Amino acid sequence: MTRLGRRGWWSLGVFATALLLAVPVLVIVGFLFLPAGDVWQHLVDTVLADYVANTLLLMLGVAIGTLIGGVGTAWLTTMCRFPGRGLFEWALILPMAMPAYIIAYTYTGMLDVAGPVQSSLRAFTGWSFGDYWFPRVRSLEGAALMLALVLYPYVYLLSRAAFLAQSLCVLDVSRTLGNGPWRTFFTVALPLARPAIVAGLTLALMETLADYGTVQYFGVQTFTTGIFRTWFGLDNAAAAAQLSAMLLGFVLVLIALERLSRRHSRYHETGRRHQAIRRYPLRGWRASAAMIFCLIPLLLGFLVPAGQLGIWALTVAKGAYDAAFWGLVLNSLKLAASAALLALLLALVLGYGKRLHPTRPVTAAVRLAGLGYAVPGTVIAIGVIIPFGWLDNTLDAWMRQHLGISTGLLLSGTLAALIFAYLTRFLAVSLQTVEAGLARIRPSMDEAARVLGDPPSRVLRRIHLPMLKGSLLTAVLLVFVDVLKELPATLILRPFNFNTLAVRAYELAADERLADSAPAALTIVLAGLIPVILLSRSITRSRHADSA
Repeated sequence: MTRLGRRGWWSLGVFATALLLAVPVLVIVGFLFLPAGDVWQHLVDTVLADYVANTLLLMLGVAIGTLIGGVGTAWLTTMCRFPGRGLFEWALILPMAMPAYIIAYTYTGMLDVAGPVQSSLRAFTGWSFGDYWFPRVRSLEGAALMLALVLYPYVYLLSRAAFLAQSLCVLDVSRTLGNGPWRTFFTVALPLARPAIVAGLTLALMETLADYGTVQYFGVQTFTTGIFRTWFGLDNAAAAAQLSAMLLGFVLVLIALERLSRRHSRYHETGRRHQAIRRYPLRGWRASAAMIFCLIPLLLGFLVPAGQLGIWALTVAKGAYDAAFWGLVLNSLKLAASAALLALLLALVLGYGKRLHPTRPVTAAVRLAGLGYAVPGTVIAIGVIIPFGWLDNTLDAWMRQHLGISTGLLLSGTLAALIFAYLTRFLAVSLQTVEAGLARIRPSMDEAARVLGDPPSRVLRRIHLPMLKGSLLTAVLLVFVDVLKELPATLILRPFNFNTLAVRAYELAADERLADSAPAALTIVLAGLIPVILLSRSITRSRHADSA
């Protein structure tokens, strides 16, 4: 019992947390074995093929866009020297602060028939609508472009980290063999960075599968929009859960392909010399081309939409920032803060429990608890509301039968269900940050404290927490902003008459009140800049440390 009290409780906490957070995914998987009746057959006969085809085409478009934008800019800012390179190094991360559904609203307002771009074109040329061709924003291609503009930083960050870590000995050998920058890039640097590039691409594609606001607003039928229609339109939980299980299958395939790519990599670094990088000097038109190539994703992914949101916010500022708006801000902040703090607490239990007992079962449980980040918010929401609704109905029936009173909805349709979904979805963000911080603390410090008779809880409180301040703050901020931006889970699980900034921006944009949605959207973007700036500063500090 003493042993359980000192160290075993942490393992017990790890297993209990992992099992609880795995419930939504297990529920979805369980519905694969239950019949959905005529509704499922109706979906198979009518729209399921469209869901599969559009989802695959969307992933293909995003993959092409993020690879070109992410890998190309990473190579240029890492291995080349041209005007503005130092600025682009960190500024290319900024589109991460722009949620995909917000950039979709912004470009729709700018490029639609009544938008400023087409209106100016007609005024300048004298054309009328129908006299000219203009690309449709609300299309599958438009959705892929919007998602690629905000997701390429995943590929950029991991590709650049891989290029920075490559041994210069290998690149020097390529140079001595007469290879120029492009040949060295394609034959040496790119194969060496392949595992990192695939990892970044996998993250981008998982975010693509999780997106709801963009594809719904653009009228593209994918699995996420189909789940909403089946749940709210056809009122069939089993069919919605089975669609969610199919979408979860896409995610698992991506994870498997990413791990298979790393396992079967045939390229390895042999050198250990990591002196200062000798960048290729670009001059003339090559320097201009590099600047333009780096400027385009930054301009289209952040500067233009942020500027348009700012203009719209100013035009409606007089009546927008009223008591109702600040109520939305307060709702969003309370939800995000509660979820972030609870996620941090659970991450400490999991991370420290794994440090105390690094056994295979404990490690597997920690990985299981962090699986939710790979699962779309729509799937998580369905997996939460089904068991919560069953518990509510079962308890209510028992109370009516034995006590003659009704308990109503105690879990489903409450903030508790919504926060639980956030924890399932975003715990991995906090967990990875806490684990990275714990990994920097030498195990000898734990051993010394135990020799002095301190139990694990006191070691954590007196030694680890003070040393983890930076990691804990980062973990809280990352989860805070992710919750602030989350849309599909909030739409499904929020209580009646309870709105957030993300939901309000979505509702106004769906009503074509794009300018009115700008204050809420701009607030979300500004909040998203916080972790992006922290990430940029972290990268800059690590680069300075490597150069020292």
